[in-house]
Amino acid sequence: MQKINRRQAMIAMGAFAALAGCGSGDETGDETGGKKSGEALSANRDGAMADYAVGTPFKAAAPLTFTILYNNHPFYPMKKDWLFWSELTKRTNVTLQPNVVPLSDYENKRSLIIGAGDAPMIIPKTYPGQEVPFVASGAVLPVSDYIDLMPNFKDKIAKWNLQPDLDTLRQSDGRFYLLPGLHEDYWVEYTLEVRADVMEKLGIQTPQTWDDVHAMLKAMKEEHPDSYPYSDRWTGNAMLNQVFGLGSGARGGWGFTTGLTWDPAAGKFAYTGAMPQYKQMLQFIHTLVQDKLLDPESFTQTDDQAIQKLASGKSFVISGNAQTLVNEYRPPLAKANPKAKLVKVPVPIGPLGPIKADSNDTRLENGIMISAKAKDSKNFVAMMQFIDWLWYSDEGQVFAKWGVDGVTHTRDASGFHLPKDVDFVGLNPGAPKHLQKDFGFSNGVFAYGGSTELLQSTFSEEEIEWQKGMNARKALPPKPPAPLNDEEREQAALWQTPLKDHATQNSLQFILGKRDFSEWDAYVQELEAKSMSAYVNLANSAYERYKKEHG
Repeated sequence: MQKINRRQAMIAMGAFAALAGCGSGDETGDETGGKKSGEALSANRDGAMADYAVGTPFKAAAPLTFTILYNNHPFYPMKKDWLFWSELTKRTNVTLQPNVVPLSDYENKRSLIIGAGDAPMIIPKTYPGQEVPFVASGAVLPVSDYIDLMPNFKDKIAKWNLQPDLDTLRQSDGRFYLLPGLHEDYWVEYTLEVRADVMEKLGIQTPQTWDDVHAMLKAMKEEHPDSYPYSDRWTGNAMLNQVFGLGSGARGGWGFTTGLTWDPAAGKFAYTGAMPQYKQMLQFIHTLVQDKLLDPESFTQTDDQAIQKLASGKSFVISGNAQTLVNEYRPPLAKANPKAKLVKVPVPIGPLGPIKADSNDTRLENGIMISAKAKDSKNFVAMMQFIDWLWYSDEGQVFAKWGVDGVTHTRDASGFHLPKDVDFVGLNPGAPKHLQKDFGFSNGVFAYGGSTELLQSTFSEEEIEWQKGMNARKALPPKPPAPLNDEEREQAALWQTPLKDHATQNSLQFILGKRDFSEWDAYVQELEAKSMSAYVNLANSAYERYKKEHG
């Protein structure tokens, strides 16, 4: 569970994740699904279970092998002798044959392999939007036609009311081509992490709003005039921009993605970088820089430099999540200052009020594409059942995350427990074995999504309490669909990058005071000269068209 990678990828989401489509009703599958998955697949059922259903462990009727594209994480590089592989085969009668690709080159290699027609049958670790480039060529399967083969997937969609989220994946033909990971609830991760001991010394209460944050930073600056109280990581203030931006109604930083934001008041898409809410976000951050509360090097420094400033006491606030807090910030801080205390504060409330402001307004995770060639396999139905069990059943998800009961974990009324000699996310620091590195469980290729109970089973009590507070807030609904056809995608791609580059460059100029906000109208006109209105109109036309055709 390397959350930084997950978050950055989830927000990047490929070129047109914001222009995904929706379905036409409450059905989980398409009308064609029943026919294709029923009598039309009679020749593709070798090895499949006749009585496979929710709660039924999957075991193929004969030994089967499926090829899979494997994203090899450097923190836990793949080992052939992992217990995960042997136990998976023991339980399911399925052997996975991985095509191993380094994490650093996964997206590029995936595109090359699919383009060459050499894709494995199962293509995981694909974030919503990243499937779009492969739709027109027919290289990946319209999986919405076949989900009646996946009872656990369908059950969770219905039980967790995920249909609106799922529908955002539909393309202009009404189908979707990605089996996403499914979360029971929204998962907020990122916020500000603050020196609690400094707050206590200054008599500062935990900040609840961005105005509170501003006041807190001012108090810290007055006490430490030679410091920048807030020095951030993730070059460009990506986290600060996107969390404050979403809280104000315009997505900045990582959340900028395509540059399109749904404006519920206007009932249409707007260009993020020209919205009044976006300007408000930039003005707030500019004030922090102007008042010397936010380190201007936050926009250029490395993560290590930001962490070093925190550890050495040159700063007191940084962005992060539960894992950065425990694994990256607290250890060097404790070494430098044993009395220092760093805590996660609630995501500060912005103009929209107490919302679950993070990176996305969906409960979907990265998921799986299926090679179009897989449907011709005599074992296709068995493969879909296997995928449904491993990635979407309660039993499969517990297995992928925690491993084998009595070997890599035990479970009782209080939850899951690791053996004392096995560590994971700091639960048993210093243990000689590691759940990921030595056993292959909690592997990001297989373990994601699931119930809130399972998600939080590795959380500390501190993090669980933080999550309770965030889950009490209001969630934003999924954005409406606006899927582009192939020709429109090509045109949008010509506009999107120059617009985003200009907005990004000028955002930094406004924040640093190198461009005055009196020039805002001129900046918007510069965006207009780069076809901003045409780009937005394309999205709104696609939205209206899809709404008319599919409801």
